Amino acid sequence: MSTTERFLEPHQARKRPNTQFEELLGDSIERAFGNGVTELAALLAHLNLAGPPCPLTSGEWTADAYQTLMARLGE
Repeated sequence: MSTTERFLEPHQARKRPNTQFEELLGDSIERAFGNGVTELAALLAHLNLAGPPCPLTSGEWTADAYQTLMARLGE
């Protein structure tokens, strides 16, 4: 694969397909950004209203839970 081709692959870092939860989370985050959300507190408020529920807590999104989950998903 040439350098140019590698940059044209949008999912080059994926090691597996996304789970349904990851797809829902990504969609919800994109909607928040599309609505002008730029701060973590506002993003967490959006996720708590729109979902999906946080799998690390009883469903509530907190800053710690969000940061922990993003770190895990980025591994």
